Amino acid sequence: MRCMFKYLRIELTHLLLLIVCMMPFIGKSENIISLFPKDCVVPDSILGKVYSSASMYSNEVKGFKANLYLKGVVTVHHRNRIIKYIPSMFKLEDSISNYMHESISELQYTAPSIYDRKIKAMVSTFKSQKGHVFDIMDYIKFNIYSSSLMGDKVMSPLNNQSKIHYKYILDSRTVIDNKNCYKIRVQPRYKSTKLVEGYIWLYADDWSVYSFDFSGEYDLVDFRIKAFMGNTPQTKYLPCYMDLDMHFRFLKNHLQMRYSGWLDYTEVKFAEQGEVMRLKKDRNKYNLSSSYTLTCDTSRLVTDIDSFSRMRPFPLTDEEELMYKDKIERRIEDRQKQIQDSIDNLSKPKSQVFLGQVGDALINSYDIDLPKVGSINCSPIINPLLLSYSHRNGISYRQSYKYNNLFYDGRLLRIAPQIGFNFTKKELYAKVDAEYVYNPRKHGAVELHVGNGNRIYSSVVLDQLEAMPDSTFSFDGLNLDYFKDIYVNLSHNIEILNGFSLWTGLSMHWRYTKSTPELDARVRSRYNSFAPRLRVEWTPGMYYYMNGNRKVNVGSYYPTFIADYERGIRVFKSSGGYERLELSAEQVIKVRNIHHIAYHIGCGFFLNQEDMYFVDYINFSNRNLPQGWNDDIGGTFQMLDSRWYNASSHYVGGNMTYESPFILLYPVSKLLSFIQKERIYAGILFMPHLNPYFEVGYGIGTHIFDAGIFVGNERGKFTSIGCKFTFELFNK
Repeated sequence: MRCMFKYLRIELTHLLLLIVCMMPFIGKSENIISLFPKDCVVPDSILGKVYSSASMYSNEVKGFKANLYLKGVVTVHHRNRIIKYIPSMFKLEDSISNYMHESISELQYTAPSIYDRKIKAMVSTFKSQKGHVFDIMDYIKFNIYSSSLMGDKVMSPLNNQSKIHYKYILDSRTVIDNKNCYKIRVQPRYKSTKLVEGYIWLYADDWSVYSFDFSGEYDLVDFRIKAFMGNTPQTKYLPCYMDLDMHFRFLKNHLQMRYSGWLDYTEVKFAEQGEVMRLKKDRNKYNLSSSYTLTCDTSRLVTDIDSFSRMRPFPLTDEEELMYKDKIERRIEDRQKQIQDSIDNLSKPKSQVFLGQVGDALINSYDIDLPKVGSINCSPIINPLLLSYSHRNGISYRQSYKYNNLFYDGRLLRIAPQIGFNFTKKELYAKVDAEYVYNPRKHGAVELHVGNGNRIYSSVVLDQLEAMPDSTFSFDGLNLDYFKDIYVNLSHNIEILNGFSLWTGLSMHWRYTKSTPELDARVRSRYNSFAPRLRVEWTPGMYYYMNGNRKVNVGSYYPTFIADYERGIRVFKSSGGYERLELSAEQVIKVRNIHHIAYHIGCGFFLNQEDMYFVDYINFSNRNLPQGWNDDIGGTFQMLDSRWYNASSHYVGGNMTYESPFILLYPVSKLLSFIQKERIYAGILFMPHLNPYFEVGYGIGTHIFDAGIFVGNERGKFTSIGCKFTFELFNK
């Protein structure tokens, strides 16, 4: 008993330190001097001052550096077997309901929206340090004066553009630090994952924020965040203390996470008079390395409890200390149990042990990090969340694996195998993408891509198409000989200038089909191609930062322009000669904070054809393993017959996606509590026999799935309607 009291003892100096650090929050007087009538709406005159002040204060802080201490307790209220299969979930123990988690970090902010965090120390009572349910940094990035909160996930009630989504009620008038302060209740006009509700306290003299208490829901987490702003001229516009209470609910699993965060600001920089807080578009401002200096620090992460205790700014309670002691005792018991299990397995039949291991491999996800080998990441082999459905391709399943090895000098080796199976077409697709970055400062890399592509038919069909008038055109009347495809692409990429990359390589294809007398009378059953390839990619005004020797591109305000040229030549028994040229431009534009427009326009040509060849475009293709912009739906034609992709020696087309939290479902408030994003899709295509093809669609994005419905129009006639569905749960 004496040992336990000695272990749980809190020193007097620590108590004094805790009181001093909490004085800004517990020492303020808050006297209510008047209560307003129920549902008293905030006058427009006050709201106008609040909006204009928030707009001004959002640009006051140019940057800061702070020490961040996070302390949290995770409580398991209810769980079942399903929770074991959630990717990135902490490893929970059967008989334990409460877990402790702490971290000490360096946090750096550079306006307008660059946050850089380096974790210096982290300890917990979890069985493994790896795993998380959500990104806690989303809740730390809470600039209350900005137009959006939590990394653009939530619309701020202090933004003038968001006022149509909120109601503002005067609750009371108080006196805090001898200043009049209004307590305003913020209510969303409808339930939505993009809106918050709660209270905010504003000083009446300058309409700055004293504190706020907001709650909301995003993904699978119900959250409540309470924060106090600093009480010094340096920290007046910054939060110094935050309380987070989050509930994670999924299929009758319920986890509660209660975190407290303290920020100790070591440096705060303010904007100069008249300075606009946005990145200037001049060459000297493209290098943002000064905003990411923390990521360059490779000092050792502290993970043992004894070392962390000497760094902890505040003492733990008796209950929290006891949780760490219980963890040590459990680890001793685990080691004893592992020894006993090894002895027991020796007496079991080998087949029984093997079946158990196979069962675990099928339903478990893996994230292995070996210091001298690299990291391996793969999801469970049996995972219904990797299924997708489209009207054109039917039901598909895909699985991906990732291997990364980052060397000390910034060099990187990345290997990403991916497989997929289409149940409707009964076809198996596989590909392996490998990349070795040998010059990380210039993005110098060698890439290898191997896989089997879509089934394709030869250019012989183009002659039949050209002879067929539009009025009588029909694919069903053509004799299409489909070839299977195996490809190997070897390339070298180097960034010559900032944002300007040169890509050179070789593209090789082996295309084959079953040989029959009827087929052999028209074409051969096997065709090989060997083609040097040149690709130029240019993004003007590319912002970047240096992470040691590695250059990391951040983004640009301008589109990316691409020119891709390929020429087939007769070497190594290859057949046919051709030239392919494709030009394109693409960009994702942020409009009004959490609204986005993504577009892609391009054209392609096959020139100087000799003998038979295959119309196989890079930017205009039927993807058997889907990929899009912010989802796996946009950026392509969902209703276009797959045969059109190889039916013309030239094309001109474009796709656009507009994403916003409120588009068509604005009046249907009940649905907005489940739907996080709405999307409008549009695409247009010009090619022979299809002038034009136009496609429009509407989609929704939730924390569980993405879905869209599309309508196709060929030559002014609506020809098809269909849908696309993909799971997004835990895949973002």
